[in-house]
Amino acid sequence: MQPQDKDPRPDADDFRLESYRYRLPGRSIAQRPAQARDRSRLMVLDRAARATRIRTFPDLVEELPENCLVVANNSRVVPARLSGRKPSGGRIEFLLLTPLPLLEIEKTAQGRSRAVAQGLLRASKAPGPGLRLDFGPDLSVTVRERHDFGRCQVDLEWSGDLGSILERSGSMPLPPYIQRPADREDLARYQTVYARRDRSGSVAAPTAGLHFTEDIKTRLAGRGAEWVELTLYVGYGTFSPLRCPDIRGHLMHEEYVDIPEQTAAKVAQARHEGRPVLAVGTTTVRALEGAYAALGRISGFAGMTNLFITPGFEFKVVDHVLTNFHLPESSLVIMVSALAGRKNIMAAYEQALENGFRFFSYGDAMLIL
Repeated sequence: MQPQDKDPRPDADDFRLESYRYRLPGRSIAQRPAQARDRSRLMVLDRAARATRIRTFPDLVEELPENCLVVANNSRVVPARLSGRKPSGGRIEFLLLTPLPLLEIEKTAQGRSRAVAQGLLRASKAPGPGLRLDFGPDLSVTVRERHDFGRCQVDLEWSGDLGSILERSGSMPLPPYIQRPADREDLARYQTVYARRDRSGSVAAPTAGLHFTEDIKTRLAGRGAEWVELTLYVGYGTFSPLRCPDIRGHLMHEEYVDIPEQTAAKVAQARHEGRPVLAVGTTTVRALEGAYAALGRISGFAGMTNLFITPGFEFKVVDHVLTNFHLPESSLVIMVSALAGRKNIMAAYEQALENGFRFFSYGDAMLIL
């Protein structure tokens, strides 16, 4: 496959949702992780060389430009999917969507903790406002407001440490296209090796980072690559389908970003020195470019972003991206198309399918140079 221009200008088809549809056999959707993190395959989409290369993930070390700055999302996925029963005895499932560090916690008269949160409730008959749902002796959920598609606002009330309760009683919120229950393997593998416990709150993994091992990080450092981190709490909206035939009509979901001053300083220094900036994953791209869009400069940032990156977007911070293969007609495949060109991405995806690449969260990786 020969990529087109490095920075192609968008045409009318680039704004049509149907242009991001591609044939995807079910067998190409990875249902389980590779045997080892770094056993994944890697497709390199080299825009400057106008070529693609099929490699394995450890080859990333040789493929990265010299002296690049690698920026990764250190958010941690919470096992925030809970199963319980309604007072009537019917089964119910609750998925906590609000990142734990963003909960505004107050104490009740009984000494328990309480906070308002957003979540997803699933039951044969949706519970109405005011209904209290118990998920074990230490955690209850009381519905405040119901919204579309199972979303709701709730009162959480718990005893002890909420993170520990979820680790003990919850399961990993695997994406809807993984058609099996979460198990013990997912507790480790649906998590990057550099995820920080004090950054717990994502309900989906920053999946491009799942391929890294400590050995690969060490080898990158040995070749002069610098590693810095930021936090974007990945929300369930990442799986929400686009419904507007013209993608410019899509209303993007919000996610919380925290870029430390020291990370921003390293990024600004790399840009000043002309060193390339590699974002590990689309969440990192969104964090960096969203913060720049909000501030007009590279700086520390803490706040929400609803940036929707579409063809024609002018990237101010990110030069290269390591990512996975994304769902058809998703905001993520549109984002990488904005960087590499829609035709290039669609052709690369077709090549990946022809060569047996595994798609989505537990699938293989793509490096866009």
